[in-house]
This record gives sequence, structure tokens and C-alpha cells, in this order.
Amino acid sequence: MIVLATSDKGGTGRSVTTSNLAYRRALQGDDVCYLDFDFGSPTAGAVFGIEAAGRGVKTGAGAHSYLLGDVAEPARIDIWRESSWLKKERPPGAGRLVLVAGDEGGGEFQVQPQMIERCQVLLARLTEEFDVILVDLSAGRSYAADIVQGATATIGAGTPVRWLVFHRWTRQHILAAHGLVFGERGIVQNGERLGYTREQMEDSIRFVRTAVQEPDSPQLGLLRPTQASWLHQCHEELLKLAAQRGLGRSMVAGVIPWDPVLQWREQIIRDLDIDSTQIANPETGQAFDDVALHLTRTSH
Repeated sequence: MIVLATSDKGGTGRSVTTSNLAYRRALQGDDVCYLDFDFGSPTAGAVFGIEAAGRGVKTGAGAHSYLLGDVAEPARIDIWRESSWLKKERPPGAGRLVLVAGDEGGGEFQVQPQMIERCQVLLARLTEEFDVILVDLSAGRSYAADIVQGATATIGAGTPVRWLVFHRWTRQHILAAHGLVFGERGIVQNGERLGYTREQMEDSIRFVRTAVQEPDSPQLGLLRPTQASWLHQCHEELLKLAAQRGLGRSMVAGVIPWDPVLQWREQIIRDLDIDSTQIANPETGQAFDDVALHLTRTSH
């Protein structure tokens, strides 16, 4: 399965959440490849704790160079072996976890037909090796999204393609996510142009809400009664807005709660961060597990 991770705005936690989903899915036993197509800011290496690829690779052999035709194959990094967060070895029962990083200093570029062809070849090759391929796209209506959407349209019906659209739990982010998916030149419209039906496109798209503070969270226990009442009102208004804009409950793959670790240092959240050092909240790890499992469900 190919999972395309996108957002209309930066700062949604798209990359750190997608990295954690890749990690959790590998722990669940699948072979997982993370493909960093965030051309302007390829920072997955930093999230995975790979210093040599913190802002992309410096060798000129990353995903950008491959799409430009400068290299025949993009470099791969074994995350289990190279990550400073992990134990330099694959845990028992876990699948492979591989990063195809971007190039340091790379940026957006005009889409050429050859780029779509190279992307299609790369994705077809990766689907033969990996159970799940997570593609982290640049925010907004980007060239990265155009390239990958064009490539997946020709990759064959035997390879399921899903979209995860990330947004924070605010009015502005809900409206932005709606526009990215359903608006002019949005994901659905571009998919129809490539030969998909609207029903097929909508069935392939799910939303992930990030950094959500539930009104009944114990972390909000110090709020004054007036503040708590106002927060409940805001939450209900956002639920109504999301439903009106096509981001209702049936379209949501999961909710990632606000967590201090993700707020102040974007990283992989391990079990020891929850159970041993207790710097991360159990609800965060559970949310990552739930969404990771949700990726390949056939019903929603």
C-alpha cells in the first residue's frame, strides 16, 4: 500500500506524525519505507534521529536528485541501524524500516513528464519490497503532490493508494484542509482529471487531527469554569464545521493528542519514553498505534 501524507499548512505535525506511524507500523511487523518528498524541508532524518540526514542527504543522491534524473537510484538509510533514538538493531518481530531521504538544499521544481515516470518506476519498485510506503509531501498544492498523484494513477489497480490529510484542530486548519481536498485544483479534482471517479477519490482520503486538546483532558484540569465552558463550546463548533466541510467522523483516520515531547522536540516516541522516562503520554503512543493499524483497513 502507498500512503500519501499531506497538509495544506506547515506546522501541522505531518512529518513527525508520519514518521511515528512508519515506526509503529514496522514494530507491528510490516516492512515499511518512508519516502521524503517534502522538497522544501526534508527533515524526516532529524525526526528519526539520523544526524547525517537531518536536513536531507548531502551526497546528491536523495529523492530530489533521483526525480531530476541525476542518479539512477536514490540512497536508502536503514533507520533501525542509523537512528540515535533506537538501539541500532531491529527489535524482534519488527519489519524493515527504511528512509529514502530528500536532498539537503533541495526545493520545489516545475513538474516534467520524466519526473512522473521516474516516480512511478520508484514506487513500483518499492511496492515489490515493502508492505507500506509512506510518502511525506510538501505542504499545500505542491509539485510534489502533482508528481506523486500522477505516478500513482498509472501504477496499477493492484496497489492501493490512500491519502492522509493532516490538520490541527482549529477553524483555520479545518477550512484549509477542506480546500486542499475538495477545492479548486484540490486532491479530489486532480484525481478526477487523472481518471478516478469522485467516489474513488473520496474513499481514499482520510483526515488526521493533530495536537488536539480534548475538553475533558486531565491536562486541562486547572482551567477556570468559564474557560472550560468556552473550550467545550469551541470544540462543539469545530465538530459541526468539520462535518459541514466533509471532515466529519467517518472521514477521520485518527486523532493525535497534544503531547509535550511532540511540542518541544519532534522525535520518535518509543515505549521507554512512555513507560520508563515518562516524558510522553500513553495516549500519544496509543493514538500512533491506532492510526498505523487504520492505514490498511478496507472499511472505515
